[in-house]
Amino acid sequence: MTDTSAPHPGGELDAETLRERALAALLTARERTALLTDSVDDHDLTAQHSPLMSPLVWDLAHIGNQEELWLLRAVGGREAMRPEIDGLYDAFEHPRASRPSLPLLAPAEARVYAADVRGRALDILGAAPLHGGGRPLERAGFAFGMVAQHEQQHDETMLITHQLRSGPAVLSAPEPPEPAGPVTLPSEVLVPGGPFTMGTSTEPWALDNERPAHRREVAAFHIDTAPVTCGAYRRFIEDGGYTEERWWAPEGWAMVREHELTAPLFWHRDSGQWLRRRFGVTEAVRADEPVLHVSWYEADAYARWAGRRLPTEPEWEKAARHDPASGRSLRYPWGDEDPTPERANLGQRHLRPAAAGAYPGGRSPAGAGQLIGDVWEWTSSDFLPYPGFAAFPYREYSEVFFGPGHKVLRGGSFAVDPVACRGTFRNWDLPVRRQIFSGFRTARDA
Repeated sequence: MTDTSAPHPGGELDAETLRERALAALLTARERTALLTDSVDDHDLTAQHSPLMSPLVWDLAHIGNQEELWLLRAVGGREAMRPEIDGLYDAFEHPRASRPSLPLLAPAEARVYAADVRGRALDILGAAPLHGGGRPLERAGFAFGMVAQHEQQHDETMLITHQLRSGPAVLSAPEPPEPAGPVTLPSEVLVPGGPFTMGTSTEPWALDNERPAHRREVAAFHIDTAPVTCGAYRRFIEDGGYTEERWWAPEGWAMVREHELTAPLFWHRDSGQWLRRRFGVTEAVRADEPVLHVSWYEADAYARWAGRRLPTEPEWEKAARHDPASGRSLRYPWGDEDPTPERANLGQRHLRPAAAGAYPGGRSPAGAGQLIGDVWEWTSSDFLPYPGFAAFPYREYSEVFFGPGHKVLRGGSFAVDPVACRGTFRNWDLPVRRQIFSGFRTARDA
């Protein structure tokens, strides 16, 4: 098919500009890694704050090991620096719960290793041919963009660990912007039916599960203009949402009963008020903020209670990207330009979602807002390959997760860096997951 998605300027840039972009992405990721690991002591770095998560020091050395594997060895053709640690930092060889028992690098050693790898990787970046034909790993700096995205994804994982850790706050950030005046948007918008281009064949740093661009037919539907808020979700709770089996998928109801769930993760009720813990600080739940830390089962139950449903993944992407005026699919809801602080809440610039209705400059042609940033949004879809999918550069990134076991999330959260967030980016997780920065919006048939 003809790819009517927006071409990324990366394919048209000269080698030096591509090199500058790759360097900036790598440096930005490493600054964030340093912030997340230098803000706690060695005890916190080596502790396992939840069996769902790795010790922070594992993530730190894993970041360095993956950079060595792909940039030093695969691109640079260098000999292995520490081949004996490859197995320790293979995410598929050791589940998270068992990683504290491994002979991991100590914090100081992990920092030295990651820094040594980075210094050598920058030397390779300076000499790598990034333009023209070349090897697929090097074309348009793909390997360097992939490694920067990988590090930023682990930075988000480490931020989740920070949320799970006990003790006083160690991170801080300014509050996100409030909407300018009262928000008078309609509660939902209509997305007309018809075909659109889903995925991409032109975005140079897009990962394999985003490819290739392909035609999708989507019937007309309505979708919320903003993610579901804490205030709306609180009404579901107060109406007996967690006590009425009829709203829940069987597996979700079993989860509610087994764990005695009554509210999103980190919420608790005190003196008639809903409070939550956020990065070591206890605060009142904000009614106008998108709800956070809900599982797919909770999102699905809320949607049933509200007489609606979760959007499918194609519906979500059409609402976010399709421009009916041109017939093209945009790179982002607002157009083809890269994200800016005025358009989306990304990059850990803030440590919470912005209020519903924020970022009017980031709305899609359909009129939906906050589709990029703030909270990951659960969809109703299983994580499946696109027609014509080809694993690259390794099966374990996407292919081994395909199937009905994982649900797709779209849009990114406040914890996602722009390098790892675009209109085609796909995230996935188990439907029971609550520790991730997940929310949702609802839809209905037209």
